[in-house]
Amino acid sequence: MTDYDVQDMVTLVTGGASGIGEATSLLLARGGAHVAVADLRLEASQRVVDSITAAGGRAFALEVNVTDETSVDAAVSAVLATAGRLDAAVNSAGVGMEAAPLADTTTEEYRRVVGVNLDGIFFCLRAQIRAMRPTGGGSIVNLASMLAQVATAGASPYVAAKHGVLGLTRTAALDHAADGIRVNAVAPGYIGTPMVMSHTGPERLALLNSLHPVGRLGQAEEVAEMVAWLVSAASTFCTGSIFTVDGGYTAR
Repeated sequence: MTDYDVQDMVTLVTGGASGIGEATSLLLARGGAHVAVADLRLEASQRVVDSITAAGGRAFALEVNVTDETSVDAAVSAVLATAGRLDAAVNSAGVGMEAAPLADTTTEEYRRVVGVNLDGIFFCLRAQIRAMRPTGGGSIVNLASMLAQVATAGASPYVAAKHGVLGLTRTAALDHAADGIRVNAVAPGYIGTPMVMSHTGPERLALLNSLHPVGRLGQAEEVAEMVAWLVSAASTFCTGSIFTVDGGYTAR
């Protein structure tokens, strides 16, 4: 990890038990942050916490369903009850989808994808900002996607949700800059996470590699480095911005 100062920062990571969220939880903990690892299944969160504590870090596990505002509010309240404050948050919970043209996309699939990837960000932002305001502010990082800036066929709910994440990021940054709260987004390209690799065979992997000028998928740890920088005091003049980590995907 590059030497970003996150020592003693109380940080909530949603989707913290897999992929980019897990890599971020581990990286921040190695840097000295006190990490609340939150995921849909408590046992998954606890597995990451066990890895952190075994290495000498500080962390605790939470269960959260980001599509349920009551669950999100309870998770943030649990952070305050356990650690006394919330200094930073990383909203990494997300889902993918099977490719389908818009006309063939069911209402149920649309609501599932948007419910996690956009509604979930809204619920998390609202609860986190409410927790940060009384203590003088903090830093929030939302995981978007390169598809927040461009489109691809067969993914209308996903693309719409990720575009929406940028809108929420920018408006939240404007709304709460005076509260000392910074809100930014990270837009990864295709990353070799379980969510991506679970439905990627050799032919599709070759295709995905070819979409990036660097010729490969990214690694979760590469995205986590950007997130850690945004969480830290090294980025205090950054808010309302999107930081792209996509191997050149959107440069074409």
